Amino acid sequence: MATNQHAHAAPAPVGGSLVNALTLTCGVLIALMLAVLAVRFMFGLGSVTALNDGYPWGIWVVVDVVIGSALACGGFSVAMLVYIFNRGEYHPLVRPALLASLFGYTLAGVGVIFDLGRPWNVWNMFWPGSINPYSVMFEVAVCITLYIIVMWIEFSPTFLDQMGKHAIKKKLNKAMFLVIALGTVLPMMHQASLGTLLVVMGVQIHPLWQTPVQPALYLLSAISMGYAVVLFESCLSSSAYRRQIETHLLTPMAKIMLGVLAAFLVVRVGDLLVRGALGHAFTPSIAAVSFWLETACFIAPLILIGAESNRRNPAKLFLAGVLLMSGGALMRINGFLIGYDTGPGFSYFPTLPEVLVTTGIFAVEVLGYIIITRRFPVLPRESAQVVR
Repeated sequence: MATNQHAHAAPAPVGGSLVNALTLTCGVLIALMLAVLAVRFMFGLGSVTALNDGYPWGIWVVVDVVIGSALACGGFSVAMLVYIFNRGEYHPLVRPALLASLFGYTLAGVGVIFDLGRPWNVWNMFWPGSINPYSVMFEVAVCITLYIIVMWIEFSPTFLDQMGKHAIKKKLNKAMFLVIALGTVLPMMHQASLGTLLVVMGVQIHPLWQTPVQPALYLLSAISMGYAVVLFESCLSSSAYRRQIETHLLTPMAKIMLGVLAAFLVVRVGDLLVRGALGHAFTPSIAAVSFWLETACFIAPLILIGAESNRRNPAKLFLAGVLLMSGGALMRINGFLIGYDTGPGFSYFPTLPEVLVTTGIFAVEVLGYIIITRRFPVLPRESAQVVR
């Protein structure tokens, strides 16, 4: 794939048919998800999940929310480059990254509703008489809710462009600096607080993941995962839509991603050494095996695209992105599920209905991305080609 020479071209709809094998597959997966959710809301969580008193959280929270929100940090990560560090050359990546983040966070918020025992009482969380301002979960819930609203406002110029509402867009742009500021602060707060959840669980978390620096680890890994998702999405959409890949943007951005990843690894390894917890990684156990798999996924991108010449290779950029995304996902699964032990007598393994719901949520993201990129101006105009 050749390097895109029109990085600053105005966005345009890709166009083309919305009916193909991928969209039909997504439709089937979404239908299966809705069928499972119908049973869940009629007969309760116990009818479709393996949750119990020892494991009140399953993959609907860990994968759909904790991992899903981290994978949705692409918009936040790119926005930091463009609006905070004044790297305007990355502006063409903002809308695609923001779109992926928009779906990821919105569906993460919806996924929480699926997992609540009494979802009709969710309003109590925000009611002044019942809120707990000292709760980590309250802080996460408020920040994520506000961030979803902020992202829809931040992405709204895409819809306004398509509808020709340029006057409304012009007025909105005057307040956009405040929206963007909130869009950078809020994810930093709640991504760090997701790590704090492990801290407050105390001895229930395996020593390999129980550390007071978890907030820093979760924030650093989320930022690096955001860049990894941009690599993944850019390479995948370029191939699927037969577009030119923005190698001239992805190559330097990958270097920034590696810098954040290196900082994460320094904190991660340093913490294990200071706490004397690294020895647990050499004790035969599922947790130890999963720890080394997680660590390998984090280290591999540094080896794969550490050299600048390798960062010019789209295939290696794509693979590095996948590996980093996998490492971040494993770290969260390890902390919240594999490294979580509430005591004897309890165990958890996701049921098929749980997997179908999680798969359906990702199918909604894919289908939504296809529809919006084909019908609304998200990708650069010169790069867009109609794909039938």
